[in-house]
Amino acid sequence: MLTAKLKKRDLYLNRMIAFQDTGMIKVMTGIRRCGKSSLMKLMAGRLRENGVQDSQLIEMNFESMRFSEMDARSFYEYVKERVLPNRRMYLFFDEVQRVQGWENAVNSFRVDFDCDIYITGSNAYLLSSELSTYLSGRYVEIKVLPLSFREFVDFHGYRITERKLPAGGMKKIMTGPDGESYDPRELFDAYVRFGGMPMLADIGLEIDRVTAALEGVYSAAVVNDILERERRKGRKRITDPILLRKVILFLADNIGNTTSATSIGNTLINEGLLEDGNRKTKPATQTILSYIDALTEAYIFYGIKRFDIKGKEYLRTLGKYYIVDVGLRNYLLGYRGGDSGRILENIIYFELLRRRYDVAVGKIDHQEIDFIAIQADRKIYIQVTETMNAPETRERELAPFRGIRDHHEKLVITLDNGSSRTEDGIRIVNAIDYLLDNE
Repeated sequence: MLTAKLKKRDLYLNRMIAFQDTGMIKVMTGIRRCGKSSLMKLMAGRLRENGVQDSQLIEMNFESMRFSEMDARSFYEYVKERVLPNRRMYLFFDEVQRVQGWENAVNSFRVDFDCDIYITGSNAYLLSSELSTYLSGRYVEIKVLPLSFREFVDFHGYRITERKLPAGGMKKIMTGPDGESYDPRELFDAYVRFGGMPMLADIGLEIDRVTAALEGVYSAAVVNDILERERRKGRKRITDPILLRKVILFLADNIGNTTSATSIGNTLINEGLLEDGNRKTKPATQTILSYIDALTEAYIFYGIKRFDIKGKEYLRTLGKYYIVDVGLRNYLLGYRGGDSGRILENIIYFELLRRRYDVAVGKIDHQEIDFIAIQADRKIYIQVTETMNAPETRERELAPFRGIRDHHEKLVITLDNGSSRTEDGIRIVNAIDYLLDNE
């Protein structure tokens, strides 16, 4: 059975189930190879297990040559021919943005047939004003990310158990497929090195295989979702593949650093990174912004704004960018152990997104809070640091909290060992425990 061959990702599957048969179109978005197609198959398999007949399911993957020549009209006719009278249909369209004018067809299915619709896309252009015009208020976006650390542990066949320590307290133990026991830090180090792309669970954590797989992810995201898409749409924003790669490398090298398009251009010139070919002048700020927009539209990088805590407003300048998968960063730059603090920050940012927080960088006077995480009526101020053992590091991490006058939760996430504790109203937790926690 199909669902038995695929690892469950309940975080996303439950969101799909929650909107099943509601009239809302379910739109799964995220970088290539992050597991959107598998989620569609999981959902289709669940429907079959609950009595839906194969004839009620129409599944189309537009990366297949079978559908490569389709336009909106032939797309509509293909589905229309397969719709059963007086039966509810379930429509699954993978990478639907490859069909010119797909919005018209999908909107017509919604209007003309008794159906429940699920679509995926690997570019944020999918949810641009074009789609909103047709489907305003009639779709829900489910943002799919690479594996969390907890999912990584599960996908690679490890089981989490706890044992009581002689001195009191509990310790997590990872039991591998080979029956051997591992410290959670060993698994976390593997996650930091290789990242969370789901296909790695099939090929194994062997460096040459992982590198080849991540090269495929990079090529698919950059070539298919940026360069080819620009050509198909007839747009002229992204005209220099060399500049695009330089911007990618800069952003990957500067995760968690405040960044502007002007500073990127200056750095590329000052460090001689644009001396390839005939390029001698700094690219225009607007050009750099267009390239960054293309990278965020393809879900390779995620931008985060700064929020002035005292002024209670978002700032327009000097945001930050995080890369969607740290394994992809290691593929681009090579593995560098000295970056572990910023990599941890990157990992925590995406964990907050998975937990459905709205996230900003906090500014208070001349100091910075790594993240302000907001969810409904809950707000958490978060500092992320590799270690707080050194007194000067401890003071640097805790000092910004002292200027915050409200009573919302304050949290430090660190790789230091030790149980969760509270000091001066500030909760300090181990990062691995935090990532393994089912909040």
